[in-house]
Amino acid sequence: MEPPKLQWVKENLQESWSMVFRWMDLSDWLSYRATGDDTRSLCTTVCKWTYLGYAHMQKVNEKDSRDMEACGWDDDFWEEIGYGDLVDGHHAKIAFPGHPLGSGLTPAAAKARNFELGLVSGMPVGTSLIDAHAGGVGVMESVPQLDSEAKECDNEAICHHMVLVCGTSTCHMAISRSKLFIPGVWGPFWSAMVPEYWLTEGGQSATGALLDHVVENHVASPHLANRAASRNISLYELLNNILETIMLDLKRPFLAALTEDTHVLPDYHGNRSPIADPKSKGMVCGFTLDTSEKQLALLYLATVQGIAYGTRHIV
Repeated sequence: MEPPKLQWVKENLQESWSMVFRWMDLSDWLSYRATGDDTRSLCTTVCKWTYLGYAHMQKVNEKDSRDMEACGWDDDFWEEIGYGDLVDGHHAKIAFPGHPLGSGLTPAAAKARNFELGLVSGMPVGTSLIDAHAGGVGVMESVPQLDSEAKECDNEAICHHMVLVCGTSTCHMAISRSKLFIPGVWGPFWSAMVPEYWLTEGGQSATGALLDHVVENHVASPHLANRAASRNISLYELLNNILETIMLDLKRPFLAALTEDTHVLPDYHGNRSPIADPKSKGMVCGFTLDTSEKQLALLYLATVQGIAYGTRHIV
């Protein structure tokens, strides 16, 4: 992600480019400001900066070839695209996600945040994780122990789960002991989420943002929003209630049957996985002249279903 962003800055903001001392992802910048230690995370550098981190696995013995593969910063790549000045003696320090930084939270950072968060100087601060990947760690590490031989079972169990981190978009993440190359899926990224595991990452570029777009741009949305506010519930809870009422009124056996004539292709912001087509567009099939609240509820349901089918396609 970052090389083309750097390219844009260099071409369009040359004065800013000339003043920059270093380039960092937001998450690495926050940990740097908190500790004064500019060590970057494998999470950000491997996923976004083309860093090849496999050499961080040291050889166990002379026959072990795990650190024989390409690793570290690919200077030839940066030279080829015109950024030799970035790598000339300026290689960043890299560590596993969660690696303790410096002496912890600096007094200045603790003082700046103490009123809001109650943080104290010296509190441990780890190298960063990208937002979705931080959520992924929480899910992966919560896999229950299977039996008394917990350690080995857990190591295997976490390779058989997929994490969905949902928000504006959705990330679908799975880890494995060996690297897997999957068409339309990002990665494999070494130690980008769980140390010493390979991460593969699918995704949908618009999910929560798509639901907001579909609902908020409907003519019935303002009236529904006012009604939801008067009941102290969310607009989406109100839409769910309307769908339940429609199902009962029409005597349908299950909720999904309500949208048999309405279908949504959710690629409004391109298709990230598994088609990997940034120019893909969305579509709604089944529109009528109906602009009622019930029609909005059905369109909302069809959008949810379209997003769910997108996840099924990735799986």
